[in-house]
Amino acid sequence: MSGPLAGVRVLELGSMYAAPTCGRMLRDFGAEVIKVEDPVAGDYARQWTPMKNGQSMGFARINSGKRSVAIDLRTTEGRDLVRRLAAQVDVVIESFRPGRMAEWGIGYETLSADNPGLVLTSVSGFGQTGPYRARPGFGTVAETGSGFAYINGWPETPPTSPPFGFADSIAGISAAMGTAMSLYRRERTGQGDHVDVALYEPLMFIVGDMILNYTGTGFVQGRVGNGTGSASPRGVYEAADGRWLSIAASNQGIAKRLFAAMGRPEMIDDPRYATNEVRMRHNDELQEIVKDWVAERTRAEVLDVLGRFEVVCSQVNDASDIVLDPHYLDRTLVELTGSEALGKVLMPGPVLHVKSYDGPAYDGVPSIGEHTGEVLGELLKLDSDALNALVVAGTVKLA
Repeated sequence: MSGPLAGVRVLELGSMYAAPTCGRMLRDFGAEVIKVEDPVAGDYARQWTPMKNGQSMGFARINSGKRSVAIDLRTTEGRDLVRRLAAQVDVVIESFRPGRMAEWGIGYETLSADNPGLVLTSVSGFGQTGPYRARPGFGTVAETGSGFAYINGWPETPPTSPPFGFADSIAGISAAMGTAMSLYRRERTGQGDHVDVALYEPLMFIVGDMILNYTGTGFVQGRVGNGTGSASPRGVYEAADGRWLSIAASNQGIAKRLFAAMGRPEMIDDPRYATNEVRMRHNDELQEIVKDWVAERTRAEVLDVLGRFEVVCSQVNDASDIVLDPHYLDRTLVELTGSEALGKVLMPGPVLHVKSYDGPAYDGVPSIGEHTGEVLGELLKLDSDALNALVVAGTVKLA
């Protein structure tokens, strides 16, 4: 079945993580994504670890199913090709420093003059406006500048960034949402738009309660470990067999059911634990009670009891747990096929599900310039002589 974005053509000029994540989100729901890469090195993400047989797994996950066109944007001829391609697509995604596209003569004003319905989605460290617009930025800068790293970890540990592309992923998903909204607007008005995503902003939205709290009360939120700082009891606990699980009694009903599951239903009437507000004031002692209860049982026993009382909980999974779990195998994990380097591997599929659409296949990881000839032939009507001249000039690379 066709996805909700079937018929949408995307030109992806972005590299690394965030902008290509936007491209993958759109591709996941039916869009055709043409990825423009440097003819020599390609997207730098091709060098990311972990690797298997020279193939970056991170690059494969983000870029499977895209068409790779190798064009040197440092050349006038290469930028002219991109401008001509942009006139044939619905969306352009880019992640250059703000102003770079305009300097090259392929900024929004130019591209939208050629293609009034074009949606240009720009992903940058600090956005297209503001005092920091010219600063470079990667996910680590977004995770620290947004306030996330400051509140992540334990009071006795340093501020902590995650060991994966957290800010980049959220920015990429947000960019896809902005792109889809602009495409919807175009359906009603015929007008394109310029979507402006800063790496830090979606993450700052997520941690925004700490900003609201400070401006309202003057309280600076610090690190609280596995708690939220806003609901109790909640956390990650070690069972008697050394295995870990999480419990989230984040509303009154669940807290009441947790106390009953622990065999202590009277705790909900205790003045120290009767409401979330007082539970937070006595959070340290309450956490010790839950911790001790869990520590007396195996993880399976704890999860069984909590499940019967409908308490929100989960085992703490590593990758080996996830790929054996029947729920994730049924709903979430997909096979990445067509890569001799990787062999048979699983990865997460689309981030959401649409009833009318079964989802895409993930078949093959494009090599640098694998689709240059066919894309430039299809969209720009370049014949073999024209393509060969571009190859000789070093402007493009063919497969």
